[in-house]
Amino acid sequence: MSMNTPLHNLVFFESAVRHLSFTQVAEEFGTSQPAVSQRIAALEKELGTPLFKRAHRGVTLTAEGSNLYEAIRDHLAAIHTAVDKIRARRTRRVLTVATDFAFANFWLMPRLAAFQERRPELDVRIMTSQSMFDIRDEPVDLAISFGNGVWPGCDAQKIFPELVVPVCSPELLARHGGRPSSAEVMTMPLLHLESGARTRWMTWQDWAHMQGLPDAEETQSLTLGNYPLVVQAAMAGRGVALGWRPLVDDLLKEGRLAALPVPSLSTECGYYLVNPQGHAPWEALESLRAWIVEECA
Repeated sequence: MSMNTPLHNLVFFESAVRHLSFTQVAEEFGTSQPAVSQRIAALEKELGTPLFKRAHRGVTLTAEGSNLYEAIRDHLAAIHTAVDKIRARRTRRVLTVATDFAFANFWLMPRLAAFQERRPELDVRIMTSQSMFDIRDEPVDLAISFGNGVWPGCDAQKIFPELVVPVCSPELLARHGGRPSSAEVMTMPLLHLESGARTRWMTWQDWAHMQGLPDAEETQSLTLGNYPLVVQAAMAGRGVALGWRPLVDDLLKEGRLAALPVPSLSTECGYYLVNPQGHAPWEALESLRAWIVEECA
């Protein structure tokens, strides 16, 4: 059989085997019985062998026809399965949520399975970015963003305030006496989150200034490109990190991190649910918003 064999002829042949009636094939494809016979005859002519034994009451397969049918059946079944999967994905609703690496890694992902169990008919797509972006210019249904609550052209609902406490591994804390003061913290190895010209999150310099302390001088430090790396370095005992509550709460409960016995500091910033104004209400999106608020409570 050449690569130029019309696929329609093979499809008509497969249907003819299922029905063992050219008339029923014609009904399935909305054509005539003679047209079906012509396609089957063209396939037999190309192969140089009969595929059916014609009888007054219908048709039966020859040995060659049986072999061809087994090969076609398996391939057509695979094609139908692939088509059905594509159609199913296109008909499922997809919620696209944008947030930063820290919130996705430490808060959203550990809890998302609970929402998907509640709404199994919905798919969720998570987009992460460490930099600021304009949700109005992105294919995003909902953003969970850190900031001061002002996003032009958007509605914002605060879900967490910025509450920061220094954290490190229990072993590092023990090596520094277990109860360092705020001033002593600034002499310990510090872990920094890399930031651009505009930083949204509290820095070690901010933390020191809010307590009337000078900047750290001649202190060993390590700067990392995203917050999950900062937290991993803290758990590995590489230094002290600024821990955002509630992102680090689970790690504190598990004992993988320890909070230093110094004041927790808060600002007017925090995490917000953000969505563009003017979008038509969508029940699936509202259910996600309600679930997030419920989890935060």
